[in-house]
Amino acid sequence: MDSALASEPPPYLPDTVRTSVKILIVGHFAVGKTTYIGTLSEIRPLRTEERMTQAGAAVDDLAGIKDKTTTTVAMDFGRLTLTDDIVLYLFGTPGQERFSRLWDDLARGALGALILVDTARLDRSFAAMDVVEKQGLPYAVAVNHFDGSPSFPEDEVREALDLAPGTPLVTCDARDRRSSTEALISLVDHLLTLDTEQP
Repeated sequence: MDSALASEPPPYLPDTVRTSVKILIVGHFAVGKTTYIGTLSEIRPLRTEERMTQAGAAVDDLAGIKDKTTTTVAMDFGRLTLTDDIVLYLFGTPGQERFSRLWDDLARGALGALILVDTARLDRSFAAMDVVEKQGLPYAVAVNHFDGSPSFPEDEVREALDLAPGTPLVTCDARDRRSSTEALISLVDHLLTLDTEQP
């Protein structure tokens, strides 16, 4: 008797795919990276979440965060096919600075990064931004909208994050596929613009 697993072909990429692109999804602890990748991935995303324990209470600041019971300890991974020949691989980094060595490893080979931020905790975004900039990765910034988070004009957010004029800044809801797609498109458009500007 054949097993159910053997009777169905695995969901590999079509033969037409010629280009794969690695994109980082970064941001501080509890900003929505796991949710974002889960919303966009066409495959069941790989998650390395562990239950938060009392032992981590001293290092995982839950101030202003409701109902968070798990945390990413290695990475999140998802896949999104853009066209018949282009596929994006989405790698989500853990949010706590104690995992910063993983950030550097995950950044290798990436074409760019989407940095998720939360207006209630903008100051926590700088560590992730520093890693991306240190790696020389072009990036876009997406303000993940949380219920009850303060809303600020774009120029104030740009100033608070010290963004260069050409860095895309958009708003998204990591739970919403269309909104999350638009944020990713802003990064891809930015990467294409930079590519055409190269001599």
